[in-house]
Amino acid sequence: MYPESLKNLIEAFKYLPSVGEKTAERFAFSVFDLDEMQIELFKESLEDVRNKIHPCSRCNVLTEDDLCSICSDSSRNDKTLCVVEDVKSVFLFEKIGLFKGKYHVLNGLISPLEGINPEDIGIDKLLDRLHNENFEEIIFAFKPSIEGETTALYIKKILEGMSIKITKLANGLPIGADMEYIDSLTLERALSDRKEIS
Repeated sequence: MYPESLKNLIEAFKYLPSVGEKTAERFAFSVFDLDEMQIELFKESLEDVRNKIHPCSRCNVLTEDDLCSICSDSSRNDKTLCVVEDVKSVFLFEKIGLFKGKYHVLNGLISPLEGINPEDIGIDKLLDRLHNENFEEIIFAFKPSIEGETTALYIKKILEGMSIKITKLANGLPIGADMEYIDSLTLERALSDRKEIS
């Protein structure tokens, strides 16, 4: 029904999360309303994100440099480390502006049912940081789920004997909810009321 190039564009938009057939069609037809400069900007932005963005060599937050702006910011509290399951969680915390420490991004959470083991989520890189930097507190900011609890308890067990306070976000976060869908007030309260893991 559609010309080949338009059909390809619709299919390309469907690669994006939550974009179905109708939304992809709407996006594709809206391209006709963009001028040459806007199309060029769109194209360059896609290429730049693909070619320039990579994980920070220290914490895995997305950056265009070797170290992200958070790791290279000397004004941040380098005694507190917030460990999250993905990069989106870091940007969520940064938007509310409450946390002033450092971050470490894992590659997901331990989930034996899905075949995701501790070595699959980059715990070794986290442990290297904990041995080489002088953190006094680690905050586990995982989504409230079996996988989140499993990951937190696994890391806590490895850290036994180290003099680091280990805390997690307070209750009040809905069980099973993805971090990105939690409102900033709830997240702020969960962070400020965090509890030590016993």
